[in-house]
Amino acid sequence: MAVTTNLNIRIDKELKERAEEFFADLGLSMTAAFNIFVRQSLKQGRIPFEIIGNADPFYSAANMRALEQSARELREGKTIVKTMDELRAME
Repeated sequence: MAVTTNLNIRIDKELKERAEEFFADLGLSMTAAFNIFVRQSLKQGRIPFEIIGNADPFYSAANMRALEQSARELREGKTIVKTMDELRAME
């Protein structure tokens, strides 16, 4: 039998309660869920899921492609120059 040890972590109370309820629905305790996380992290040599932050949508893949295309067109001289009055007239 493996020798176990205690691990104390701090977590928001509401988050803990929600997690306990979620894992209980899966038939898991918080301890079992955490052990699965740690074992998979070690097995895969990374966090076993993608971590997505609240990144600025300006830097989305689609916007970055559009910006790269615009920069390429600018370098290639594919630009049209208009005054503000000309642009307003186009509305």
